[in-house]
Amino acid sequence: MMKVGRNDPCPCGSGLKYKKCCLGRERFEIKDAAAAYAEKYRIRIKAKVDVEGIRQAGRLVLEALDLVESQIEPGMATDEINTIVHEYTVKNGGVPAPLNYRGFPKSVCVSVNEVVCHGIPGDRILNAGDIVNVDITTILDGYYADANKTFFVGTPGPDARKIVAVARESLRKGMSMANPGNTIGDIGWAIQTYAEEQGCSVVREFVGHGVGFEFHEPPQIPHFGQKGQGIRLIPGMVFTIEPMINLGQKGLRILDDNWTAVTLDGSLSAQFEQTILVTEEGCLSLTPYELA
Repeated sequence: MMKVGRNDPCPCGSGLKYKKCCLGRERFEIKDAAAAYAEKYRIRIKAKVDVEGIRQAGRLVLEALDLVESQIEPGMATDEINTIVHEYTVKNGGVPAPLNYRGFPKSVCVSVNEVVCHGIPGDRILNAGDIVNVDITTILDGYYADANKTFFVGTPGPDARKIVAVARESLRKGMSMANPGNTIGDIGWAIQTYAEEQGCSVVREFVGHGVGFEFHEPPQIPHFGQKGQGIRLIPGMVFTIEPMINLGQKGLRILDDNWTAVTLDGSLSAQFEQTILVTEEGCLSLTPYELA
């Protein structure tokens, strides 16, 4: 199928722009779309009130990330990050979603250097030159929001700078494809194409996911794939895009704690994540932070 841009001439031949002509008539009515996606894919389309609830939870996530960033330094134990996030979240009326989720023992995931994701905070000490990903999911008034960033500890080396830059840009590339009418495969294709062009690799085992009413909802959002494949995006879909990018090979292994994922070759891994909403105009982040 030929893709028609919003500002392209309408293929019906009216002479109007597509957005002023058939685009509106081709869209689902929101109630019909919500029912169809719930029945076919188990995707729960979010109403305006739900979006605002997720946005408020996202605000708390971002404030906690900013607080961590202001305090992170060499010599800090990863469990200190857990304490910062837990105390700030609870103080402001939130609930740390990871705590006791399927047995996870802490309130936040803290993943250092070769740890891809799901690092359990503990007595590991951060050293100058490390990179550390802090992944926060907060429940506020029944709504979930999820975001993460990878931070430098002290002065980074060239490998650290590269993998963090590629991971950040990978998220931006993925978000640029989260527009109505595009597919989930378009998101993964954009991320994979960019990351591999930079000589890095994309983790396959962990993917983005629907979020809002629950911690993890349909659909899954792979960070690799083929353009034009997968579920078509419609307004009201809320999900995370959270590419995990390795400096070396894409393989990983899970440690004996059954949570911590590390790169198979010991190379650095970085990740950035935002919770996004598909709108009629494009992609809107509900956990917005600068990606430039």
